[in-house]
Amino acid sequence: MKLTKCAIALGSNLGDSLATLSSAIVTLNNTPEIAVKSHSSWYQTAPVGPPQPDYINACAILEVSLQPEQLLAKLLEIEIKFNRVRREKWGPRTLDLDLLLYDNLILETPTLTLPHPRMTERAFVLVPLAEIAPDWVHPVTKSAIAQLLQTADCSGVQKLQL
Repeated sequence: MKLTKCAIALGSNLGDSLATLSSAIVTLNNTPEIAVKSHSSWYQTAPVGPPQPDYINACAILEVSLQPEQLLAKLLEIEIKFNRVRREKWGPRTLDLDLLLYDNLILETPTLTLPHPRMTERAFVLVPLAEIAPDWVHPVTKSAIAQLLQTADCSGVQKLQL
């Protein structure tokens, strides 16, 4: 079975976010057909959207033997396992798992757009992703993640000192 390298973003701002995100990494790694190869540091980030608590965000590199839609379904299952409830767009959440990149695939379906359509605008994604995959080339912009980060406003993103 062919393994594909993927990048995901993780976020949480409800409950014990650090414990949730750490458990989510373990859950991902224990999911058949998914292997966590690396993950970034944890970052405290200002929320986007309605008033809510700050987030803790990170990114992870996975190797998967799943097709993109299958991987998305697994990510959504894991969110539900961690009591994710979707009430409002960009609202607070116990766990958010976003599929950012699936190798160099460009895909648009009714349920999935790859690469993630807003990742290049979000420092809370680019900062942790650049930490673990600075040379990964975004398949649409043709720029490396480290280059994309240079133009991002990183003022609301700071590494957590644990």
